[in-house]
Amino acid sequence: MSNEQHRWNHNTHYYDLVLDTVPPNARTALDVGTGDGLLATQLTEKIPEVTGIDSDADIIDIARSNTSANITLITGDALTHALPEAHYDLVAAVATVHHFPGLTAGLQRLADLTAPGGALVVIGCAPSSTLPDYAFDAAGVVQHQIYSRTRGFWQHNAPVQMQFPHTYTEVKQTAATVLPGMTWRRLPLWRYAITWHKTT
Repeated sequence: MSNEQHRWNHNTHYYDLVLDTVPPNARTALDVGTGDGLLATQLTEKIPEVTGIDSDADIIDIARSNTSANITLITGDALTHALPEAHYDLVAAVATVHHFPGLTAGLQRLADLTAPGGALVVIGCAPSSTLPDYAFDAAGVVQHQIYSRTRGFWQHNAPVQMQFPHTYTEVKQTAATVLPGMTWRRLPLWRYAITWHKTT
């Protein structure tokens, strides 16, 4: 395992969830909001054609300098950039969708980019509004203390936005509408996971 893969934070903690969702025989992947490019780099171990896109030109430059993997890195907005629709066997967005101006349109765009038979994985952030959410938050505090002490906490270089426009409940309801049949998981460390498989 490379030094890059030892970097731990609340996002990298869930990269394995993305990697475990890679469809069999996947050929293409898109990492939306690729940041430092760590997930895209790990995806190259399973998928031959990996593209990372981020709207921040500086972070794309950092990603290019940080990896020797064969990744296509694009500076652009995934919602408007001329990406091929229904092309990517895996579309991943980690801590990204709360940056989108509209949740419904953003999830629909990610679905449109996903190839038939492919998978979409969203690891996202949201504010709590229910008692079960607050219980997950409490578990996250404990996990953070343990993991940050045993693994160290790595602060990524991408810009951080701590304003989350939709609660977990609102994200789940929207995703259920836009992505019929999606699987929802509330995660500790202040995250949720949406997994969706595109049938047609």
